[in-house]
Amino acid sequence: MHQIYRITLDDALPLLAAGRAKAEEIGVKQTLCICDDGGNVLALHRLPGARLTGVDISIAKAFTAAGHERATHLFNEAPDGPALPGNEAFGISHMLPGKFAVFVGGFPLVFNGQIIGGVGISGGNGTQDKAVGAAILAEFEALTAAVASH
Repeated sequence: MHQIYRITLDDALPLLAAGRAKAEEIGVKQTLCICDDGGNVLALHRLPGARLTGVDISIAKAFTAAGHERATHLFNEAPDGPALPGNEAFGISHMLPGKFAVFVGGFPLVFNGQIIGGVGISGGNGTQDKAVGAAILAEFEALTAAVASH
């Protein structure tokens, strides 16, 4: 037997706040999504002026990161990205149309070695999405450090 950890809405809201603060700091209108380990949306925030398409894209990135336990950009990083032509997962994004993202902006949430959710960020370029993701992950680390110490 093992203990199972879950992310809740109360956990997700500070993550969105950290992401929003970073997006505003760097001047990018983004959409941020936090999902649970099943890829179900817990919280979504579309900053004022963010693209309409960012909603579905951020959800897909969070779903992919949670479901495959890896940052979404790793699918296409040369030379071994599994979704690159000639590699074992080439075409995987077509298996779940509209739900699977293989580009920058999705990050898994891992606590105590378990995937408990995913983060999806859409609206900036790759560098901007990674910066907002890093801010969210730093907040997640701070929150989970407090839990782990109890």
